[in-house]
Amino acid sequence: MTAADVTDATEAAPDFSGRIAVVTGASRGIGRAAALALAKAGAHVVAVARTVGALEELDDEIKAAGGHATLVPLDLKDSVAIDRMGAALYERWGRVDALFGNAGELGTLAPLGHTEPKVWDDVLAVNLTANYRLIRSLDPLLRASTAGRALFVTSGAAHHNNAYWGPYSVSKAGLEALVRTYAAEIRQTNVRVNILDPGRVRTRMRAQAMPGEDPMILPPPEDLVPDILRMLSPDYDENGVTYSFREKNIVG
Repeated sequence: MTAADVTDATEAAPDFSGRIAVVTGASRGIGRAAALALAKAGAHVVAVARTVGALEELDDEIKAAGGHATLVPLDLKDSVAIDRMGAALYERWGRVDALFGNAGELGTLAPLGHTEPKVWDDVLAVNLTANYRLIRSLDPLLRASTAGRALFVTSGAAHHNNAYWGPYSVSKAGLEALVRTYAAEIRQTNVRVNILDPGRVRTRMRAQAMPGEDPMILPPPEDLVPDILRMLSPDYDENGVTYSFREKNIVG
C-alpha cells in the first residue's frame, strides 16, 4: 500500500465527527496510526501513552491535519491514574464513543523458570490488568454513548504458546477471555466490543521480538487503519468476535 492509498483509505473512513475516541499506546506504531486516522475522520482523540515527547509530536500532526486531541501521559500500570482519567472524561464529555485498547508490553523472551517476577508482573499489568481497569473505568461512559465501541489488540501468541513467550502469551490469552466476557455482559446494550489480531506488522515490538527480521517485508501500521476504523464505527454491529488482519476475516 502506498502513501496515497493510505490517505485515500483514511479519507474514505467512517465519519467520526463529534465522537470521543480513547486510544492507548498512541505514541507509536498501530496506536499512533489509529489515533491520527480517527482524528482525521473527525473524532476528538484522547491519546494515552507514557512518552510525552511522542504524544506532543502526534498532537502536532493531528493539529496540522485539522483534528483535535487531548494528551494523557499515563503509565497503564498505574491503575489509580486510569480511574482518574475515567473521572476526567466523565466530567468533560459524559461519555466515550470509542476505545482502542492497543498498548502492549512484550517483556523478556525467556524460559518460564528464568522469567523475573517483575517482568511477569509488568507484562500482565499492561496487557491484561490495565485493560480490565479501562473497562471498569470506561464502561459507564461507553454505555452513555449512542453506539459505544471498544476494540482490543491481541496476538497469535495467545494460542501458539511457543517456548519462551510465557508472560506475553498468557497475558494475551487472558485478554481475549476478558474481552469475550465483557462482550457477553454488554450484549443487550448499545455497546459492542471486539478483538483485533494484527498479525505480523512493522512495529517496534515486532523488531524487539524478531531482531533479525527485515522490517520492510512487513505491512506498516497504517495498513490496519481501515479495519480499525470500521470496527470502531457506530455502524459495526459484531460483538465478541476476533478479526484477523492477516486473514481479512473473523476467526473467532
